[in-house]
Amino acid sequence: MDNIIFVVETGPLPDVAKGTRAVFSLVGRHSPSLWVASLETNRAMSLEVSLCAPPMAAVGRYLLKVHIDPFQGSVTAYQLGEFILLFNPWCPGDAVYLDSEPQRQEYVMNDYGFIYQGNKNWIRPCPWNYGQFEENIIDICLKLLDKSLNFQIDPVTDCALRGSPVYISRVVSAMINSNDDSGVLNGNWSEHYTDGTNPAEWTGSVAILKQWHATGCQPVRYGQCWVFAAIMCTVMRCLGIPTRVITNFDSGHDTDGNLIIDEYYDNTGRILKNKKDTVWNFHVWNECWMARKDLPPGFGGWQVLDATPQETSNGLYCCGPASVRAIKEGEVDLSYDTAFAFAMVNADCVAWLVHEGKEQRLYQDTKSVGNFISTKSIQSDERDDVTENYKYEEGSSQERQVFLKALQKLKTGRSQGHYEADSHPSRPTPLSQDSPGYLNSPSLQPRDVIQVSLDFQLLDPPDMGQDIRFVLLALNLSLQFKDLKVNLSAQSLLHDGSPLPPFWQDTAFIRLFPEEAKNHPFQIPYSQYSQYLSTDKLIRISALAEEKSSSEKILVNKIITLMYPTIIINVLGEATVNQPLSIQVIFSNPLSEPVVDCVLTVEGSGLFKKQQRVLIGVLKPQHRASITLKTVPFKSGQRQIQANLRSNKFKDIKGYKNIYVDSML
Repeated sequence: MDNIIFVVETGPLPDVAKGTRAVFSLVGRHSPSLWVASLETNRAMSLEVSLCAPPMAAVGRYLLKVHIDPFQGSVTAYQLGEFILLFNPWCPGDAVYLDSEPQRQEYVMNDYGFIYQGNKNWIRPCPWNYGQFEENIIDICLKLLDKSLNFQIDPVTDCALRGSPVYISRVVSAMINSNDDSGVLNGNWSEHYTDGTNPAEWTGSVAILKQWHATGCQPVRYGQCWVFAAIMCTVMRCLGIPTRVITNFDSGHDTDGNLIIDEYYDNTGRILKNKKDTVWNFHVWNECWMARKDLPPGFGGWQVLDATPQETSNGLYCCGPASVRAIKEGEVDLSYDTAFAFAMVNADCVAWLVHEGKEQRLYQDTKSVGNFISTKSIQSDERDDVTENYKYEEGSSQERQVFLKALQKLKTGRSQGHYEADSHPSRPTPLSQDSPGYLNSPSLQPRDVIQVSLDFQLLDPPDMGQDIRFVLLALNLSLQFKDLKVNLSAQSLLHDGSPLPPFWQDTAFIRLFPEEAKNHPFQIPYSQYSQYLSTDKLIRISALAEEKSSSEKILVNKIITLMYPTIIINVLGEATVNQPLSIQVIFSNPLSEPVVDCVLTVEGSGLFKKQQRVLIGVLKPQHRASITLKTVPFKSGQRQIQANLRSNKFKDIKGYKNIYVDSML
């Protein structure tokens, strides 16, 4: 047989020493390369050869060449073509190896899922089309790597490092947002989206990635945290890295590294805008599965990656990978951005009353940040709670020990110049177990001296278009008479915790005999709150009570997410590959007023070649309507249809339908 030499090359200046070029012979005769070529069949006029790449090879697009030396005469060289090399979670030697087939199917192969939104008392699954196997998506993902600052500055080194999922994940995290580069998405939390798309309207990644690519890699307008995370999930799964989307309810954003989130209130109970620390009603990031040979043993596995541009990491807006186990154990000095991720799930919250230019500390809550950390279950539409992966049970001695350990590491790091200075050095370190909604005697005391309890309770489901009816529950736990003045307010919130101006205020006077309980009813009409709602549909009701005979204060608040009716999707008939299929979409206007500019979008990987947009126009008050769409499924197996209805009054009435598409007989 002639001597056959194979050459594979990736990147602009392929180099054997850097691992971006390999030269190897058939059946590996005396080849130092880790690449292997094996003969499968040998016919008179052809050979069938299989190539095997080493697990640490750089991912990307390769050029394949073959040199044939007949031992007599000149060597003939052929360029056989190109191939794309991805990470391989089925390969035990790969850094992203995952030994569970159900998990590989869910976190690599599944092209749809759910992203959880709402609040901790009302968790809503938002359907999403990841579409990582749709046409041209792999090319767009590779283009994304080539548009990164790393590649632009030093393409040779960048391509050589692409065998590391740690490196790739940081590059992708930075490229999903556009703060430093021509990344995929512009973030916008302003409520002004007229020159782009409201983030709440998106239902999938494919349309966003294709728009970015089609416009010469101009950032798409606009995204917020769940959109950043969804796009990153698509890209990472496309590259072969097991990835899932995580939602953290009551997520801390600690800008000064002291593990304390400061919240400020005025004397009506209204939360004031804090330009630094905030508690996001929910925040969404990714977990990617990979080995961490750059860390001590035991910190591989799931890693937090956050593409939402919040803080810089080594000068770029990216976050992670931070080991989930390191977060749980308080190892906040481990790379990358573990301290920031720790604060998102386990910071303490301190409430301050601002009055006449002075700040009064109301309470410190050790349990309010990081609740119901959620992801889609494996091969199921159910929600999987993964909170215990991130922290020990709230209130346990282990949780406090880990918190104090993390705090000490941060203080040590600051003293050595590794972290930003604590902006509140004079404030007490978190030792209190106090909770909001209680009136205590001065200083920090145990629970047995709690004197008055306040709580809010909704009387009806918070349906959009209906009045909000609720009661304030007041309970005197002491043996003394209590005379309370209670200031109440309501204001809309953005999901990142930013408050909008209050639109409702009231005052109540409550007199409580020893151990007496009272309910005080309130009602906020739809006509009063409708014009002040944000896209996130979040309303925060607050009460600040003061006992007349003392200066003690009590603060209680509740976040309400207003609910829309869902879109109903019916599949008319059996779904079969390459056979026409009719899909009925039923939707309604939940409001008692007409809405205009209604647009319905429908998509689904393997079902529609592109996102369907239907102009509905006007919907009358409480009107219910339906349309029928026709399509031809082109992929078999489990599929999902995602739909969204927007208008001038609402942006994200959503629905979904799972269907199974049979293959052709």
